[in-house]
Amino acid sequence: MSFTGVDGPNTNLHSAALEFGLDTTLSRNWWAVALRGVFGIAFGLIAFLFPGATMLSLVVVFSVYLVFDGVVAIISAMRAARHHERWGLLTIEGFVSILVAILAASWPGLTVFVFVIMVAGWAIATGVLMFAAAFKLNKDHGRWWLAIGGIVSILYGVLLIAAPLLGALVLTWWIGAYAIVFGVSLLALAFQLRARHKDRETATIGTRA
Repeated sequence: MSFTGVDGPNTNLHSAALEFGLDTTLSRNWWAVALRGVFGIAFGLIAFLFPGATMLSLVVVFSVYLVFDGVVAIISAMRAARHHERWGLLTIEGFVSILVAILAASWPGLTVFVFVIMVAGWAIATGVLMFAAAFKLNKDHGRWWLAIGGIVSILYGVLLIAAPLLGALVLTWWIGAYAIVFGVSLLALAFQLRARHKDRETATIGTRA
């Protein structure tokens, strides 16, 4: 008995699932993307409103931000895995954020220089993951907003490495500006994903009817 006729359609369905998996994952979890954007903007505003923050308080606030960002990413990955959708990039991004937060918070006597290099490494790693994910996302699902967020993150990391000997005040402003731009791009992405998610739900209801 030949299974050629069965394997062909299954292979095509599997390929389609892989191609559109990230679209479904992010649109289903648009609220998580929005939360990350809101928290990023909030962190940026705090950095600008309290520019005289000490090095310790800056590390603590940034670590809290990274933990929250990482936890939301991992929750999104777990939800995606339950629906057999793409979850790898979200998981990696989540664990990278949490790992950097733990290192920053537990490092005794952390200097400005070491903190800058640590933040730069996190920004570049996150940016590369976001940029890679952008090209697995359909254009109408906010591909370019995700790509912009990745590019901004990479450029920010490169700038920090190019000028690592910043004072705490200048570093606070830089982090604040980056967090706001990063958060705005994620919010724009979230609203576009929400629109696509509603379109998909409407289409599903229409099909069932």
